[in-house]
Amino acid sequence: MESKKMYVAVGLGFGLVAAALAYFGNPANMAICVACFIRDIAGSAKLHTAPPVQYVRPEIIGIIFGAMLMAIPRKEFAARSGSSTATRFLLGFVMMIGALVFLGCPLRMILRMSGGDLNAYVGLIGFAGGVLTGSLFLKQGYSLGKAKETKTASGLMIPGFFLALFVLFLAVPALFSVSTEGPGSFRAPILISLAGGLIFGGLAQLSAICFSGSIRDIILMKNFNRITGVLTLFVVVLIYNLVTGNFHLSFADQPIAHTEHLWNILGLYVVGFAGVLLSGCPLRQLILTGQGSSDAGVTVIGMLVGAAFAHNFGLASSGEGTTSFGRIAVILCIVLLFVIAITNRNKKASALR
Repeated sequence: MESKKMYVAVGLGFGLVAAALAYFGNPANMAICVACFIRDIAGSAKLHTAPPVQYVRPEIIGIIFGAMLMAIPRKEFAARSGSSTATRFLLGFVMMIGALVFLGCPLRMILRMSGGDLNAYVGLIGFAGGVLTGSLFLKQGYSLGKAKETKTASGLMIPGFFLALFVLFLAVPALFSVSTEGPGSFRAPILISLAGGLIFGGLAQLSAICFSGSIRDIILMKNFNRITGVLTLFVVVLIYNLVTGNFHLSFADQPIAHTEHLWNILGLYVVGFAGVLLSGCPLRQLILTGQGSSDAGVTVIGMLVGAAFAHNFGLASSGEGTTSFGRIAVILCIVLLFVIAITNRNKKASALR
């Protein structure tokens, strides 16, 4: 199944879903963004109080369950846990901080690039650099250990949590905060959002596509298959933006973006580095959660908490730029990533390479 043709087909599906979500009301250049949408869920659940970014995004629930529905018939759903769970929580937390300083996960980076946002092209430098750094540690024997099989109920816990949150949001909306302005107020209809997430999650599970993994594969194995899907996504959304008049090639005046180049680079450096240490970008963590990985599920919860922390303590950027606390946090996150990478090297494995 891992042929370039398959990845082109998956990238085409991704692009069509992203274009449809944008057309039906999701924010400009943020048709589907794992980090931003988890942040919105955190806000809606009142884990943070930033009014512009509060909404229980159906896409996230759709991605998790789309992956599950694809994994079960393919016999790839397997409840597993126990691979440095606490470290994975922390890495998820750190990855979210980096994403919110840049203002988007790698998926949104591609969507911003396809809309002509030159700041995202600058951020790509940092993302690729972070993946390269993580890949060098993989060559030195970095590993968080092997997960072990566990009870099926354990693998369903985190998906169940998000499903319960979504059902509660539909049944008792008064319990949740919902944005009336800003990015959280722009949203496609619930059924379209959910369907888009299901399709996206199913395709991502089928292909095992990963934004950090696609660059890591090039660095470590000279394998360009997965990057083909990412490039196809870029082209499809680029065409959509050109046709609809949403393509604007510039640094300034891009929707929900800032022009501080150094911090765009360093924010995505954190995301790329953490993505390799976790064996998966934010999207991949949702897919693995849908496949029954409690370790990935804990990583997603780390992202949820990280989003709340970033907004409660003024770390997240805005269209006006970064914050002093956000810049300090990115530096600390980079230091922490090196500590985790260095202390989790298997010297024997490295010696065998």
